[in-house]
Amino acid sequence: MNKEEKSVIIEELVEKFNNNQHYYFTDASGLTVAEVNAFRKLCYERGIEFKVFKNTMIKKALKRIETDVDTWDRAILKGFTGILFSKESGKTPATLLQDFRKKGGIKPALKGAYIEKELYVGEESLSALSKLKTKNELIGEIIGLLQSPASNVISALQSGKHKIAGIVKTLSDKKEENN
Repeated sequence: MNKEEKSVIIEELVEKFNNNQHYYFTDASGLTVAEVNAFRKLCYERGIEFKVFKNTMIKKALKRIETDVDTWDRAILKGFTGILFSKESGKTPATLLQDFRKKGGIKPALKGAYIEKELYVGEESLSALSKLKTKNELIGEIIGLLQSPASNVISALQSGKHKIAGIVKTLSDKKEENN
């Protein structure tokens, strides 16, 4: 690979890092070709892009987007590195990794993840990442919380409407009797 080809790959990586708020670094070494193809198919079905890059190119791209490359280098950029890029959700790649592993195996292993400007390092982060709520889930919960007091008041009024109507009717009957 010549220098021009390497610079094109680094540019592609910089663009992907800038355009995706969520990316996971994995180690898929030891998987058979059939397993890698099955993993890629699952990624495609869930709208996640999976690519493998050389660690030196990843380091150069990370330097260009002004991140702390030393932390990444020590913790993540060792051995075989595949990157899962997700635009929609930081949770989707984690659930994808867990679902793929249900078929048996511990690969691809999670090296680290970058979600909403936070770096998560190590396999032990996978469980926590899979429990993250998506933006739409959080919005739904907030709307539910905001609607809850209003719906409680409405249901209380509706359940007691006969009592309120009876009181009003009784008061209007008494006014008619007095006239």
